[in-house]
Amino acid sequence: MAGDSNEGDTADGRRSRGIRATGRRRKPRTGRQRVTRAAAWTLAGAVVLGGTSLGFVYFKLNGNISGVDINAALGTDRPQDVPNGSMDILVLGSDSREGDNAKYGEDQGGARSDTAMVVHINEKHDKASVVSIPRDTLVERPSCQGDESAGNRRVPAQRAMFNSAYETGGPACAVKTVEKLSGVRMDHYLEVDFSGFKKLIDTLGGVKMTTNKAIKDKDSHLDLQAGTHTLDGEQSLGLVRTRHGVGDGSDLGRIQLQQAFIKALMDQVNSVNLFDNPKRLYDLADTATSAVTTDSELDSVKELSGLARMLKGIKSDDIQMTTLPVQYDPADPNRVVPMESKTSKVWHALRDDRAIPKSATKGSAGDKTDIGGVVPGGKGTKRAEAAGEPGGE
Repeated sequence: MAGDSNEGDTADGRRSRGIRATGRRRKPRTGRQRVTRAAAWTLAGAVVLGGTSLGFVYFKLNGNISGVDINAALGTDRPQDVPNGSMDILVLGSDSREGDNAKYGEDQGGARSDTAMVVHINEKHDKASVVSIPRDTLVERPSCQGDESAGNRRVPAQRAMFNSAYETGGPACAVKTVEKLSGVRMDHYLEVDFSGFKKLIDTLGGVKMTTNKAIKDKDSHLDLQAGTHTLDGEQSLGLVRTRHGVGDGSDLGRIQLQQAFIKALMDQVNSVNLFDNPKRLYDLADTATSAVTTDSELDSVKELSGLARMLKGIKSDDIQMTTLPVQYDPADPNRVVPMESKTSKVWHALRDDRAIPKSATKGSAGDKTDIGGVVPGGKGTKRAEAAGEPGGE
């Protein structure tokens, strides 16, 4: 969730609540439903599950949640919804510089989608694939409705930075851009901002993570010595935002660090018995529901808790982390472009509900950016190589 983009943003209509979405649903889920957690979505689901046991605060928690009707905004011109029981969720970390987030930089007109992940949950609900999309990726951005003050439709762009989609038309445009890029229909949308992320981590009691090397980045307010740390909210935010403190200073290195943090966060959530501490349980539920913006099919405690039940029990080893295969743009080394044949393999794997093959990322810029020396288990380490990567060729 960094904040050094030169793109401005608007967050039009993202707090609207109203008509329920009417898009097709995938087939009903049956049996023991176990899915993965990813980034802020992971924590939000877990704590909302706990919150449902506190019936006396149900209506307060329900009122905390903000929702936006993605289906109504996008209409029918979308990829086909494959009814095989799998689920795809676009998870965004936004970096609005307003209010509590102002300390992280000058406000440039709104929020930016600084971290983007497509989370695919398989048909059996026991494994997941997470595809991180670099925010500096040049993509074909479709026509999107502009903000309410502008009152117009923004024309398509052939070489637009991925995170400009959120600037152009908020969550709906971000979803539309991902669907255009991938050909995969997003079933749900979930967003968390800087201040919400910090509060979630602090309320959880921190996240334990080991760094093999010192990480120091004044831009993200991070100063960590080598060793094992229990990171508080401020440090966790600094870790997932840093790009100059690790690797070659690119967004690709930061993504790998974010993925390592997500797994540590998942392990932390799994290790905490929330029901032994009612106050923490309530605080987590209150913080989580206040921190997230969802699509209108998830904007209630009932719906979020249903998703959370699917999240229960999954381990970090059941998740395949992937960065969209990209290469540096020959015309601008500060931007990346998708490697078409390899990205096609990634999206086909998600549509076919199977693991992403190794060949899809081999040779991509994200695969070459190694932070294995910074955190245990990072790409390039003996542990990662021993564990292998699901999917084969």
